Amino acid sequence: LSSAAGVALVKAARDEGLPVTCDIGVHHLLLTENDIGFFNPHARFCPPLRAQNDRLALSTAAASGLAAICSDHTPVAADDKLLPFGEAKAGATGLEVLLPLTLKWAESLKLSLSDALARITSAPAEVLGLESGQLAQGAVADICIFDPEANWQLTPEALKSRGKNSPWTGYMMTGKVQTTLVGGRIVYQA
Repeated sequence: LSSAAGVALVKAARDEGLPVTCDIGVHHLLLTENDIGFFNPHARFCPPLRAQNDRLALSTAAASGLAAICSDHTPVAADDKLLPFGEAKAGATGLEVLLPLTLKWAESLKLSLSDALARITSAPAEVLGLESGQLAQGAVADICIFDPEANWQLTPEALKSRGKNSPWTGYMMTGKVQTTLVGGRIVYQA
């Protein structure tokens, strides 16, 4: 979802008992069309950034559990972002900023850490009928170990993704993944 109208449609469908699910890209929870500035191609997304009232509706939808939060990880080659705004490819690296941006969003709403993390772990897993996104004895060891207070600057060099673009480049981030395990096997370690 990227608009207040979309949120209203999903809520209406849910109120009618329809099994509708949705997610919101983490960038859309914190940015608006004003963040495009002087047509910064790094702030070009699909769906596009919208007005402040849309961002507020999206934030409320995510906080209430109506929508999950996703990374909307769409890495784009550097050359594809060196074009004028209208010609630049839409997208940005989202996977590596999902945690710090979710934490930033949750802090602005005074949500607990567990509520914030549920929006990117157990809630989406539950929608998909997966027994993941939880820590339990005998559960699959898909685990992300992180430091919620680690401060780091987002630079192209700090990103592991092949796409190095982000509207957050140069910003200080709080929250850093230290280790990721999939099926009990380490797939990333800082």
